[in-house]
Order: sequence, then C-alpha cells, then structure tokens
Amino acid sequence: MKVLVATEKPFAAVAVDGIREVIENAGYELVLLEKYAAKADLLAAVADADALIIRSDKVDAEVLDAAKKLKIVVRAGAGYDNVDLAAATAHGICVENTPGQNSNAVAELVFGMAVMAVRNMFNGTSGTELKDKSLGIHAFGQVGRNVARIAKGFGMKVSALDPYCPDEVMVAAEVAPVHSVEELYKNNKIVSLHIPATDETRKSVGYDLVTLLPKNGVLVNTARKEVIDEEGLRKALRERTDIKYVADIRPDIADELLEEFEGRVFFTPKKMGAQTAEANINAGIAAANQVVAFLRDGIDRFRVNK
Repeated sequence: MKVLVATEKPFAAVAVDGIREVIENAGYELVLLEKYAAKADLLAAVADADALIIRSDKVDAEVLDAAKKLKIVVRAGAGYDNVDLAAATAHGICVENTPGQNSNAVAELVFGMAVMAVRNMFNGTSGTELKDKSLGIHAFGQVGRNVARIAKGFGMKVSALDPYCPDEVMVAAEVAPVHSVEELYKNNKIVSLHIPATDETRKSVGYDLVTLLPKNGVLVNTARKEVIDEEGLRKALRERTDIKYVADIRPDIADELLEEFEGRVFFTPKKMGAQTAEANINAGIAAANQVVAFLRDGIDRFRVNK
C-alpha cells in the first residue's frame, strides 16, 4: 500500500525520517509531495494513494474525488477544518487528527504573546506582570489544559469554560469551572481562546464578548480566525481603547487593524502555534502510527468523521 505525505509546509527532516521508519517497517511504501506549487500536483499524487498524511493542506471534494484508492486521511495536528469531512464520509474515507501532539507548543505561544501584550508590545513603556492576574480559558481541551499548567507557574488565577468537559476535570487541574461565556470574559483580565471553527462557533467572539473584558483586558487567539467576528472586534477596539488583541492567525482585515490600532494588536506572519521542532516530530510520527494502525488493524481511535 502507498502512503502519501503531502505538505506545502514540509515536516522537519527528522520528522520525515521518523514517518518513513514507521511506514516502511509496516511494509508500506512512502511517497513525499513537499512544497507543491499547485493543486494539480496534489490531485496527481493522491490518485493511487491508500493513505494521506497532511498538515494544513486543503483536502476538499475535488481531492477526494481524485483519490480512487484512498482509505484514510490523517491531519498531523489538532484542527481539521481543512478537510471536507462530509465528502470524506461520502467516499467512505476515515479522517483522523493527532490531538495533543502540538498542544504544549501552542500553549507556550499563548504566554509568549500574553507577556508581549501586557508589556505594551515591548515599546519601552512600563507594563504589567502576569502574576496574580486572572486567566480565562475558552475551551479546556489539550491545549487549554497545557495553558492552565503553565499559568500556574506564572502564579495566575485560572478559570475555564467548556460545556463538553466535566467540572471535576477542571477542579482536578486546579481550575475554576465557569458556566457562561459572558462570565468568562467579564471576570478575566486575559482570555485565551481555544474553540474550534464549527457552524456553532464561527464569528461567535465579537463586540459583545470583547467589550466585557475588564479594564486593560487582553484576548489571545491561537485557535482559528473564523471564530472571530472581525467587524465586531474592530468596533470593540475602537470603543475600548484599553483592550488588546493578539493572535496566531492573521485576520482578513489584519492590515487595517494594525494601522488603526498600532500597539494594541499583534499577529504572527503565519500560523506559528505548532511550529516547533518537537511538535513537528510528534505530530508527524503520531500520524504515521495512526495510518499503520488503521490500514493494518482497522483501528480508528482518532476518527473525526462519521
């Protein structure tokens, strides 16, 4: 069987070596498509692949139509909104992610950006410290739990909102459960956003929530740009000149926000949360192991489509 690794942004060489070892030790063939320039390259490469490993690459209905032998797609990372799940299900293709492999890397970036924000973007003026400040975590999955762990090292007061996570899990992590999104934003100086982009969450964070933040509040987004109502955010930043917004995702109106709110907004040039050597290796090798487990034994523990 043929396993295709298709990555516009390639894995690190050591990660590719690890993926190759896992795939070839299982008796499968590994094919690499790295830094491909056009979608046509992906369409051609996937035509005879039995399994596909990707990063942020788009796998839509056209790609799946071209993949006549494809049985499984594994997204090396937590988010999987770059894969058309309905089309995959219609083709009988399993889609999986690799939850937790990038979570520490993303969580560390949260604090890199939070420190920068409370220190006034390092502009030379006096800022504040994170110690004793309140941190609200919007979604308590793998990344959120790592954020909570690191926050305790800063001496922060931590609460979290996640209707899918039992209160006792938060309490065990020394995190106070919150049961309304309004309460989370109103009572925390810093809110760290970790919700996925779904029909329910798209554009769910905007003017009404952002303006609930306490004085000098900071919203940190290492999730998805789609969950932000960008016009609502802009209105909130205009009315609340004390609020800052820092994100690992450039909004569609990034240039306009940077010009209008200089010193109060920051965006990484491209999504950087998972861009560490450790996360790169962990996610790639996890994806390879999941492909083998599925092809060899039918195990689909991390399936995200029905």
